[in-house]
Amino acid sequence: MPLTAVIASPAADAAHDAAHATAARFRHGAYSVPCTTCHVPAGELCLTRRTVHASRRSLYHQNPKRDGLVPLRLGHAR
Repeated sequence: MPLTAVIASPAADAAHDAAHATAARFRHGAYSVPCTTCHVPAGELCLTRRTVHASRRSLYHQNPKRDGLVPLRLGHAR
């Protein structure tokens, strides 16, 4: 459920936009793969506002990234 459905305010809209921008900046989730619908590279927002195209989500779900900050740090410590 989108945040704007719970709290209808400009602050909620800004928070929702910031969440998408942060995920794209750090290439988290579906933003770790390029979008085949609007042809933007990985790490960039889709051309539609506040959504991720279904093709991008399905591409991510086919081969999700399993590494993160903690596994990367632990790998170097061994």
